[in-house]
Amino acid sequence: MFGFVKVAAASPRLSLANPTSNAKEIIKLIKEANSNHSAIILFPELSLVGYSVGDLIFQTQLLNQQAKALEYILKESKELNIISIIGYVLKHKDRLYNCAIVIQSGEILGIVPKSYLPSKQEFYDFRYFNSGKDIKNCYIDILSFKVPFGVDILFKKDEVTFGIEICEDLWSVTPPSNYMASSGANLIFNLSASNEIVGKSKYREELVRTQSSRLICGYIYASSSIGESSSDTIFGGDLIISEYGKILKRDRKISFDSKIIYATLDYQRVSNIRRIDTSFNQTYINDFREIELKKLNSIDKIDRTYNPYPFVPSDDNLREEVCEEITDIQAYALIRRLKTIGIKKVVIGVSGGLDSTLALLSTHKAFKIANFDLKDIIAVTMPGLGTTSRTKNSAINLAKELGVTIKEININPIVIEEFKAIEHSIVDFSVTYENTQARVRTSILMNMSNKIGAIVIGTGDLSEIALGWNTYNGDHMSMYSLNSGIPKTLVRYIIEYYANKNINIKNILKEILNTPVSPELLPHKDDKIEQITEDIIGPYELHDFFLYHFVREGFTPKKILKIADIAFENYDIATIKKWLKLFIKRFFTQQFKRNSMPDGPMVGTISLSPRTNWRMPSDANFEDFLKDLD
Repeated sequence: MFGFVKVAAASPRLSLANPTSNAKEIIKLIKEANSNHSAIILFPELSLVGYSVGDLIFQTQLLNQQAKALEYILKESKELNIISIIGYVLKHKDRLYNCAIVIQSGEILGIVPKSYLPSKQEFYDFRYFNSGKDIKNCYIDILSFKVPFGVDILFKKDEVTFGIEICEDLWSVTPPSNYMASSGANLIFNLSASNEIVGKSKYREELVRTQSSRLICGYIYASSSIGESSSDTIFGGDLIISEYGKILKRDRKISFDSKIIYATLDYQRVSNIRRIDTSFNQTYINDFREIELKKLNSIDKIDRTYNPYPFVPSDDNLREEVCEEITDIQAYALIRRLKTIGIKKVVIGVSGGLDSTLALLSTHKAFKIANFDLKDIIAVTMPGLGTTSRTKNSAINLAKELGVTIKEININPIVIEEFKAIEHSIVDFSVTYENTQARVRTSILMNMSNKIGAIVIGTGDLSEIALGWNTYNGDHMSMYSLNSGIPKTLVRYIIEYYANKNINIKNILKEILNTPVSPELLPHKDDKIEQITEDIIGPYELHDFFLYHFVREGFTPKKILKIADIAFENYDIATIKKWLKLFIKRFFTQQFKRNSMPDGPMVGTISLSPRTNWRMPSDANFEDFLKDLD
């Protein structure tokens, strides 16, 4: 469903050196996970006998009991579709191997040996096992099954492909999962027996998280429990499920009882990100055998949460850090451009709205860093046919408080003359009425910049660029587009960041933040804003959500609709669908504006400049994208 698969990681209550008891506990967890619609369940390293049995591993009796325990699990799981990955001691050609054994519906599908054996400090794997890192293209007979055995095995069903590594494999210099991922594995499972010492838990989590990020995959990790020997160390039963650098679920609490965690992984997202990652695409390896799985259990529901504001960090401290980083990028990018062209003056059209406010604030920051004269920031307010005193006063007050030069130019006489020239009625409130004002303002800014030897700072943000909510060769054009990499939802938080940093402008910025977003191009009554942008094109919070998951994740419109319905409680699905259709239409039809947009700094993972990470023909057809929603 929508490219999701549900997985489980379990750490069963362990009875050391008692495979019979362990098999019963394992089958309980398998059945529980199957009833919870999990497609795959992972168990710890050597989960049938225990990792810390020591020299008992050489006892024929223990190995015989392990084989009977596996037989029991196969019999009890015969009617279950779930795939189980269990730790197993394999005897092959009079050698012992620490293995993962993969079963489904009462059959053994394949066996993967551990490649890297730790023999240091508290670990003695070399005493007991042989490395399997050179075993390839091998088959073995086990419990009447002839099955693939080796490190060259991947397990596949449709778009889900998974590989297996065991404990130390992940900690090695070149983890086997590197090669598995390069060969198409989008899920990696790690059976582990990792003991607990001070600081190791955090490092382990970071190791799993970064490996899932580096390989652009889901990474599932299960470690053995407190039931292991505590003679010299203890094992905590750490369980981790990560996806592309994010921990989805974790249980590191030490418990004598069995533990299990679940997470819904988005393998489609992983595949989409991989397709556009050129570094990943240059590391293709194709020396793995693929074992075809039976059908995977389908999820009953999408058990995931989605941040409705994907461009905005949810953590307050991280958000402030991100805002500071973004404004630094803006400021230093502008300084670099000004020094390159040998100019220390800028012209900015200020309206008292969010975008021009941010551009002015970040330009002000740049001038202070570079020790340029603040009076050489020329803030121009250009009241027109729809301007209210509220926004004009906000613009003027902010410019004065910042100590920049403020100029006011009433554009109405020029606009009316242009209407006369093209024979357009002043009571015809069509797009010509609006766009003429936008182009007059741009013309004034451009001409003024030539006169005083300055450049024009663009104020349009990423959300407006995505929707084409700007006038071509009007506010669409500038000499440096400072906000072009910042979406509207993030613009608000950055202005709040500036407000909290400067008490002198805090009240002015709060007033701007509380002002409805409006182009103020149509007449108003009683000096009140009546032309509300989001009433016309839809909520920016929805459009930013659509933009992120369409461009960054490559999701289908149908999937975006589904996850938006999960993310937003304040919109019904019909409303989301209405605005998603508008987003698709505008995103496609307004590409011509993006193809000729001015330079501007990229600040996040998404930029729509044709010179960075989005190239698209202006005449691409959107019909099939809309059909996906129907």
